[in-house]
Amino acid sequence: MARVHKVLIVGGGIGGLSLASGLRNRGIEVDLVEVKQEWTVYGVGIILQCNAIRAMAQLGLVDRILDAGYAYEGMGHYTAEGEFQRMLPGERAAGPEYPPNLGISRIALHQVLSSTAAEKGTAIRLGVTVEKLAQDPEGVSVMFTDGTQGRYDLVVGADGLYSKVRSMVFGKELKPRFTGQAVFRHNFPRPPELDHLAVYYGHHHNSGLCPLSKDLMYMFVTSSEPGNPRVPEDQLAELMRDRLKEFGGLIGQLREQITDPKQVVYKPMEVIFVPESWYRGRVVLIGDAAHAMTPHISQGAGMAVEDAVVLSELLAEDAPVGALLSRFMQRRYERCKFIVESAIQIGEWEMQGASHADRSGVVKKMLEVIAQPI
Repeated sequence: MARVHKVLIVGGGIGGLSLASGLRNRGIEVDLVEVKQEWTVYGVGIILQCNAIRAMAQLGLVDRILDAGYAYEGMGHYTAEGEFQRMLPGERAAGPEYPPNLGISRIALHQVLSSTAAEKGTAIRLGVTVEKLAQDPEGVSVMFTDGTQGRYDLVVGADGLYSKVRSMVFGKELKPRFTGQAVFRHNFPRPPELDHLAVYYGHHHNSGLCPLSKDLMYMFVTSSEPGNPRVPEDQLAELMRDRLKEFGGLIGQLREQITDPKQVVYKPMEVIFVPESWYRGRVVLIGDAAHAMTPHISQGAGMAVEDAVVLSELLAEDAPVGALLSRFMQRRYERCKFIVESAIQIGEWEMQGASHADRSGVVKKMLEVIAQPI
C-alpha cells in the first residue's frame, strides 16, 4: 500500500497537469495550485516526439492528445534555400499503433491536460500559490497566498523556469541563464505537402515549419540576441522578417506574410539544470523547475511528461518517500542532463556559425536515447 496519500502540485503547466492525472490514476489525492488567475497559455505550438507520446500513453492521455494534434513520421532537413537534404525517421516508441511524432497547438494540449486532470478528481485552484512551507519527517505543512493552509505527504514544484518552490527550498542562487539566443514563432495555414517537421539551416539563423492540425502549422526561427534585449512588441513582425531574410523557398514566401506583430510570439532562450538532487525532504522539482532547456531538440515537454510518469509510478509503491525520490533521481538525472546539454550544444553551434558541426549526429543520438525506456 502506498505511503503517499496526498500530494500538492504547484504549477498547472504540462508537467504538473500530467503528474496530476498520473497520481489520480493510482488513487492518490491531488491538490493543484496555479498562480495565474486565468489559465492563459503562452506560445504557438509544441512538438511531442516518440517518448512524449509513449509517456502520454502510460498516463492514459494519448488518444485525446492524438485527436487534438497532427501526427507525422519524421524530420526533414533542408538548406536555407529550401533544398531537401535528408529525412530522419522517428521511432514508434509507444507501439506500432501510435505515430512517432505529433505537432499540437499549446492551447489544444493545455485543454486536454487540464480537462482530464479535473475529470479525474484533481482539486484545482487558480490565482493561488505557496506562501510558506514547513517540513517535518511526516509531511509538509503549507500556507497558501490566499491565507488557507494544507498538509501533504509530498509537495511537487512544477512551477516552471522561475520556480518559486525551487527558490524557497533550494535557495535563490539557482537562477535561469540566458543562452544568447531567442526564438520567434508564427502560425500559418498548412499546405498539404507540409506533412512533416521541416527544418531549414541557414548561416546565421535556423528556421522550421511544424504541422499542428489539418489546417494549421507554425513557423519558428532561432536567432542570436546578444544581451537579451527588450524587444518592442510593435516591432516583432519586422524583426521576425529580418531574421528570415537569408531563407528562400517556402520560408521566403511565408516571410512576406508576417505583418501583424500581435501574431508573433517571441521568447528568449533561458536554461537551468539543478546540478544536484531535485528534492529536499518531501519537496521535489519536476519539469522546467529542475531542467529547463532550449527548444533545439523539442524535448522540454517530453522530459516533463516523463518526470510525471516516473514519479506517479514510484509514489504508488510502499516505500519511504526518501527512497522513492532517490530512485526518481536515478531514473531521471542523467537522461535529462544529456538532453539539456545536447540542446545547448546545438544552440552554441548556431551562434558560432559552425555550419560544419554535426547537428544531425546530435539529433540522431538524441532520438536513440529517448526511444529507450524510462
